[in-house]
Amino acid sequence: MRTFDLTPLYRSTVGFDRMFDLLDAAGKTDSGGYPPYNIERLDENDYRITLAVAGFAEEDLDVELRENTLTITGERSDADANRSFLYQGIAGRSFERRFQLAEHVKVSGASLVNGLLNIELQREIPETKKPRKISINGAAAGNVKVLKDADAA
Repeated sequence: MRTFDLTPLYRSTVGFDRMFDLLDAAGKTDSGGYPPYNIERLDENDYRITLAVAGFAEEDLDVELRENTLTITGERSDADANRSFLYQGIAGRSFERRFQLAEHVKVSGASLVNGLLNIELQREIPETKKPRKISINGAAAGNVKVLKDADAA
């Protein structure tokens, strides 16, 4: 049994709802491995998600980003309904795949090449979150200020 009850934490915390939802979703297993996918780190700030979507055309696929959740859905048209297969080994069923993105990760593009859907992601850290150098003003610089104590006056 791998479930955790987060109810006691909801009673004593404010503003952590999203984090608790992520923990809750992480505990649930994904329903199936279709379509297979890769997640690549191209460099420090660039990533790529590649899904194997053989048999799907661009109009059959939908990529949507909503509140840091990337959702990829695929739904084939009923063109195969009139066909009679002796053996069908190529999966062409509809799917929905979700990825939780970090706060500053943005989707920069998507392409469908040779049956692989590539979704390019880029982490854009705001200036306020980037590390910055703080200059040190020493006593030799002559910028030392003496503060007077209010009680001593």
